[in-house]
Amino acid sequence: MKPVDIGGQAVIEGVMMKNKTTYAVAIRKPDKEIVIDKKEYKSFSEKVKLFKLPIFRGMLGFVESLVIGMKILTYSAEFFDLEDDNKDKQPSKMDKFLTKILGDKLDSFVIGFSVVLSILLAMGLFVLLPLGISQLLKDKLAHPKLINLVDGVVRVIIFLSYLKIISLMKDIQRVFQYHGAEHKSINCLEHEEELTVENIKKHSRLHKRCGTNFLLIVVLMSIIVLMLIDVRTFWLRFIVRILCLPLIAGLSYEIIKWLGRSESKLAKIISKPGLWLQNLTTREPDDSQIEVAIASLKEVLAIDEEDHKECIG
Repeated sequence: MKPVDIGGQAVIEGVMMKNKTTYAVAIRKPDKEIVIDKKEYKSFSEKVKLFKLPIFRGMLGFVESLVIGMKILTYSAEFFDLEDDNKDKQPSKMDKFLTKILGDKLDSFVIGFSVVLSILLAMGLFVLLPLGISQLLKDKLAHPKLINLVDGVVRVIIFLSYLKIISLMKDIQRVFQYHGAEHKSINCLEHEEELTVENIKKHSRLHKRCGTNFLLIVVLMSIIVLMLIDVRTFWLRFIVRILCLPLIAGLSYEIIKWLGRSESKLAKIISKPGLWLQNLTTREPDDSQIEVAIASLKEVLAIDEEDHKECIG
């Protein structure tokens, strides 16, 4: 098997594939046509070389993935957020006000606001809530480190419950099918087979470098890191968790990178929980969804071939 440096993400009725310099989003429109949006991408690490180093590259990658993810989700939603009876609906006063104030920067503002809001919601659900529950139990726990352990266990329970709940939603199940198409396509590419629907259908919908695996490692790594830091008061514990988040994300990124290129027994063992969890976050795609994944992946591969030709020339 030949590992490839291409990642992806499922969106509303589509798939995004990304290499180091470009990403392409393929969307199946309501009229069944596949449209592709291709954009060049330049990481902040090209300006600040510190973020090319281990750990630091994971910190930056986590943030940049959030930003790109929000961009492509917003793009894909544009094809489906207008129902026939709402097409003639006039912009609200707020829409007009924001357009007047921000002009061409409105889309960037909306994406930035969405990223910040997503981070705040995640902080509330996965940091504040477990922290509050463990703090309430602190007087009943014999050792301070047990407080952090309870905090971590509650975080795992919330994370798994969250994935289970959203996996029951019909719209999310469609996204999870595209998630499966993304994985199966990359698995087919890594096995150096031609990218056809029939070839891709044979491959697994699970992949070691999946974002689900990364998030699970972040949750588990946070238990290990935070148990080493002994602070008692609620707000100090909260501040420590916020300050440690970049480090935890960076460490988790390095683990995922290693899992993606290693075929060792240890790597397979560590990958098992994340692969199991992908049974929740992926579904078997149909042929039309695989076609969308192929379109996105071929677009990125064509860019790689063009870059290779330019280097030779």
